[in-house]
Amino acid sequence: MTKYVKAYLELINDFLKNRASSASGEETEKMLKELEMKILYFQHERLIHLIVTVLFAILEVMMICLDMTYPTIRSVLLSVMFLVLLIPYIFHYYFLENSVQELYRIRDELISLKSSNADKA
Repeated sequence: MTKYVKAYLELINDFLKNRASSASGEETEKMLKELEMKILYFQHERLIHLIVTVLFAILEVMMICLDMTYPTIRSVLLSVMFLVLLIPYIFHYYFLENSVQELYRIRDELISLKSSNADKA
């Protein structure tokens, strides 16, 4: 998913830098509709990862509480395993959150470009 999001951000930024000023209103509208659809997909992905991240965080807190009250080698190992999984989930969610916010900024830029092109016509 990370490669997909990065590739799409590169594509849309390339459009804004190189082709947006010379693009027709139709082409800009098409790009805007595609961007809004991708934002919906990425928001869904972000929500799923938020749920998974929160679940692992809750499990980690529960395991730490268990380790503090009844420490066993199994509970400590399970706690470490949850922590090892939780850290990449947090980083991935952070990436998704920032990417979606970047897409919001790009969407606003496309909308202002579209309206400025409409004013010129």
